[in-house]
Amino acid sequence: MNKKRILITIGAVILIGLIIFIIIYYKSSNSGNNIINNILNIESYEATAQITVNSNKTTNTYTVKQQYIKDGNLFKQEFLEPSNLEGLTIIYDGKDLKVESSENSLAKAYENYPYMEQNNLSLEGFVHDYQNSGENKCYEKNGEVILETKIKDGNKYASYKKLYIDKVNKKISKLEIQDVAQKAVVYILYNEIEINNL
Repeated sequence: MNKKRILITIGAVILIGLIIFIIIYYKSSNSGNNIINNILNIESYEATAQITVNSNKTTNTYTVKQQYIKDGNLFKQEFLEPSNLEGLTIIYDGKDLKVESSENSLAKAYENYPYMEQNNLSLEGFVHDYQNSGENKCYEKNGEVILETKIKDGNKYASYKKLYIDKVNKKISKLEIQDVAQKAVVYILYNEIEINNL
């Protein structure tokens, strides 16, 4: 009789532990899906990022502050470093481009500017490519969720994009733009990023 009670108690403890584990696992995997849904349905973001651009002969690194607001299709990028570009701001509303410099009070506007329709350096540009590609992957590696897409109308210098999301803090860590040989030509490291808070 005592052995039966002990076995039932052990079985109940194991069952309760299993239920708790399943609930915790479901919540953590569901919150991972929530961050992906937030990214793919982005309304706004603000980020401080380090952008590294690799070409055949040089590597250039810039520190920028980016803002995007879907309402109005407004993208703004301000250069913080290097010092010779500090204060240079690019503002694009999907139609018109404005370049401003706080250092020398320079402002230049380009109406009906078609060349920035797809901004590869913005998070919104990644989302656009991911939603329109048809060739997407989502997988986990080294503690990160990676969203990968082939750019639908890409060129040989921008054919693939990979967005990395840290599984622990549920934040975007970096974005890679790769050439046709899948070599990283642009590497964006997000030092700070807030999504849908603007």
